[in-house]
Amino acid sequence: MFSGSPDTFPRLVGDIGGTNARFAFIGAPDEEISAMRTLPCSDFPGPAEAIEHYLAVSKLLRPRWCAFGIANPVDGDFIRMTNHDWAFSILKLRERLGLDRLKVINDFTALAMALPALSPEDLVQVGRGEATVGRSIGLVGAGTGLGISGLIPCGGDYVPLEGEGGHVTLAASNAHEAELIAWLSTRYRHVSAERVLSGPGLVALYEAHASVAGVDVEPLTAAQISSRALDGTCPLCVETLQSFCAFLGTVAGDLALILGARGGVYVGGGIVPKLGDFFVHSPFRERFEEKGRFRDYLAQIPTYVIHAPYPGLLGAARALDRAAQEV
Repeated sequence: MFSGSPDTFPRLVGDIGGTNARFAFIGAPDEEISAMRTLPCSDFPGPAEAIEHYLAVSKLLRPRWCAFGIANPVDGDFIRMTNHDWAFSILKLRERLGLDRLKVINDFTALAMALPALSPEDLVQVGRGEATVGRSIGLVGAGTGLGISGLIPCGGDYVPLEGEGGHVTLAASNAHEAELIAWLSTRYRHVSAERVLSGPGLVALYEAHASVAGVDVEPLTAAQISSRALDGTCPLCVETLQSFCAFLGTVAGDLALILGARGGVYVGGGIVPKLGDFFVHSPFRERFEEKGRFRDYLAQIPTYVIHAPYPGLLGAARALDRAAQEV
């Protein structure tokens, strides 16, 4: 299943977000990804301790090569996470773990690497459209933060994008959304897409809806807002989650236009896959297509929700495999 010299195995792969760190193991070229485990980031002072704990409790051999995606820009040796307090040197982490190779990439770059390997069973299409083979692909996903990436065709393969598109300025599509953003701007110096399209953002959006409506509400977590919206017990939570999906459709449509993503736009992250039919019937797809003269263009682009259990780990494994082929 995997390529490269036997000297590059065993391999460790990871997917580190602002809340959880996920790890898995590849023992040999002919073995599948195994020993998947999720650890709370808050339980460890840094990635070294999390990885050491994972290897110990899983009773695994020391890896030779390792790759992980992390929810942060990767520019140089030093990493300081945006949505968590981990900070570390890539070089010192490699030395501490005794690795021959350590590859650290943005988590959504890793997720983008996984897209070509996903099966139809891993995806739920929302709306119409059909992917065009060999064209650009977009990726967006909300969790602790908002990740954005994509794949650009290059020869017979793709080049993944590594950026911080989640921090673009959020745009309103109607007067009510303008009111919500105006209220948010009194609390945040910059109302980015991530300020709304994330777990903390869902809470902020709920508070914005309450303030604009002039109603007092009890404090709720993102999980409580989603739960009450899905079971229909709180009209304001329903309105908030509908608004969340609409804003996400706006951002996804913008991404499709920027990339010319005729290969489709994929939605990942920790929030949307849990919304099920609510998301399918939400304003997401209508807002995705709602781009004036380019409505017909966007109507032809499919949008998919990723339901694979560990796509970030698969992407990290594919990134490491590509590195092994270059040796």
